[in-house]
Amino acid sequence: MVTSHNRWRAMSVALVAGFMTLLDVSIVNVALPSIRADLQLGSGELQWVLSGYALTFGLLLVPAGRYGDARGRRTAFMVGLAVFTLASAAAGLATSALWLIIARLVQGAAAGVVNPQVSGLIQQLFEPHERGKPFGLLGATIGISTAVGPLLGGLLIQVFGAEQGWRWIFYINVPIGLAAIVLGHRWIPTRPREDREHESLDPVGVVLLGVGVFLLLLPLVQEREWQGNGKWLLVVAAAAVLAGFWIWERRFGRHSTSVIDLGLFRVRSYALGALVGVLYFGGFTSIFFTYTLFLQNGLHYTALQAGLAITPFALGSAVTAAIGGRKVDHLGRTLVVAGLVIVALGLTGAVVVLNVVTGSAAGWATVVPLLVAGLGSGLVISPNQTLTLSEVPVRRAGSAAAVLQTGQRIGTAIGIAGVGAVFFNRLAHHGGDWGLAFRTSLTVTIAFVVAALIAATTDVLASRRHHDQEVAAR
Repeated sequence: MVTSHNRWRAMSVALVAGFMTLLDVSIVNVALPSIRADLQLGSGELQWVLSGYALTFGLLLVPAGRYGDARGRRTAFMVGLAVFTLASAAAGLATSALWLIIARLVQGAAAGVVNPQVSGLIQQLFEPHERGKPFGLLGATIGISTAVGPLLGGLLIQVFGAEQGWRWIFYINVPIGLAAIVLGHRWIPTRPREDREHESLDPVGVVLLGVGVFLLLLPLVQEREWQGNGKWLLVVAAAAVLAGFWIWERRFGRHSTSVIDLGLFRVRSYALGALVGVLYFGGFTSIFFTYTLFLQNGLHYTALQAGLAITPFALGSAVTAAIGGRKVDHLGRTLVVAGLVIVALGLTGAVVVLNVVTGSAAGWATVVPLLVAGLGSGLVISPNQTLTLSEVPVRRAGSAAAVLQTGQRIGTAIGIAGVGAVFFNRLAHHGGDWGLAFRTSLTVTIAFVVAALIAATTDVLASRRHHDQEVAAR
């Protein structure tokens, strides 16, 4: 029996590991100029340093989640964390483009192994009525790690210098990772042997899903580097492979446990919650991508100044994520709807402010609108995750959470590719007007948020109709 104290010690280790892996999604953004100068990277190589991590991250999520469900989340978590720590050290020591790219690919794969175990451990260690708080902390971890990455990256470059500071972006993971490995070995419990599954891990399903996700993500993360429309044929190929995966899973699932329980998508709260996640992350993560470009290249902010300008979003998200975790059981998806409305209002406010304030003051003028958007974001990520997984059996928690996170990674790739394309198109066709490019890209981001709002509202209305029908039937 795991005591309450030990559960929270295990959760603290899991959240620290999750924070590190998600931090590395955004912390590299502000270091790209330093990396380019030190290692003499071309634009294509630089793109692989940035997007290769996201590619392998998304590729490993579902297989790792399924493995954790079937063979033990502790083992998967510890192995993933150890590989991530080693890959971080290797990235910091890189002396060539190829070395750094390979280290980033391994880093991303290890992050994809670690992350589904965090959600799975919450499902394993806490009863359904207790999960609001740990999922709230997980949501805060996701929001803060993504938003604070540019600030921490800028601070490290400021302290260690432009030439060597980028290496410390990776080195900082090593002592934290080693401490988490030691504490995780002591505190994260193993599952009782009788609770473990021993059926097939569905290798055919894993391969089909992996190929499908790879073909889908590759043209998205390489959108700027691959010229012409031929790359989008890979999306068509991805659709064909994923259709084959769906057919295989339906057949395999009749007599064994498939890598994804397709029945979950017949549960309204799970299906709509997953859609909200895809759409929201499409807008959420693209903010930091385009805003960092605007601040550093358009307004000539230093890496540290750019990080500081983004911090209000992280602070707002941290405050409301903790509140959302406590209120989600009472308010349900309505809380997510409220959060999405606040995010949309905050981003709209940023567009209005940027139409009025120009020049170097523009970055600081968006502090209040970004704070408002951050306050809304904290009410979206963790409550949505809690509600989406609320009806998932514990034995499928890891793979179910991994499907959500894969959707988030796909949403992120779509958002950065789509919003980034609009950003650079405006920049190219309007004489290098960085302000116009960023304002226009923000309107596309708002469109993603509004689409997520429609999906969340659909779930709220459907829940109310279902409740009214139950009351009428009594």
